[in-house]
Amino acid sequence: MDGSERLRGGPAAAIRDPRLFEEFYRRHVDAVMRFVARRVDDPHTAADLTAEIFLAVLGSAHSYRPRLGSETAWLYGIARNVVSSERRRVAREAERDLRFSGRRLLEADDIVRIEDKLDAESPGRRALAALAKLPEGERAVMELIAVDQLTVTEAAAALGIRQVTARVRLHRARKALREADSKATETIPTAAQTRSTGAETPDAALLYVARGEA
Repeated sequence: MDGSERLRGGPAAAIRDPRLFEEFYRRHVDAVMRFVARRVDDPHTAADLTAEIFLAVLGSAHSYRPRLGSETAWLYGIARNVVSSERRRVAREAERDLRFSGRRLLEADDIVRIEDKLDAESPGRRALAALAKLPEGERAVMELIAVDQLTVTEAAAALGIRQVTARVRLHRARKALREADSKATETIPTAAQTRSTGAETPDAALLYVARGEA
């Protein structure tokens, strides 16, 4: 996540110029879709949430601060709020059919493309499931660092917290995971073994962070 991905003028410039916004969208849509695909397993929901995230950019562009991290990290902060809002909405609904009634229809090619992304991100969803029992604040930091591959600085910016707070939460999350799953981790390859084979996955990355190796 480096400065080379930043659009000149940043998101604030993009929302004032349709051409720049299209460039911004094309630059980041795959990363945003992958973020969503790690959290949902339905192509219609993934498409809707991705669209909502970029709509939310229109109202949040002024909040981007390059010194705090990349555009992607900033987008992940917005994406996390959108996904969380969707989860709360679904939890409140008595009739699940209401979720379908307002959806736009997807073409068959769109569904296949999104399903491919959902399949590719299934290890990320398993890693997120492993974090489910952590307290909300600690889980949020661990998700962004271990699964979404942000730095501590970027995770702190995405969550709107201080870096020192993010580091404390990360330390607590690592400790909790080690204590809760110490026996299970003994059967998973070490960081050195996995790196030597080049087979690192989000599951492995989660383990490295839990052990304090990443």
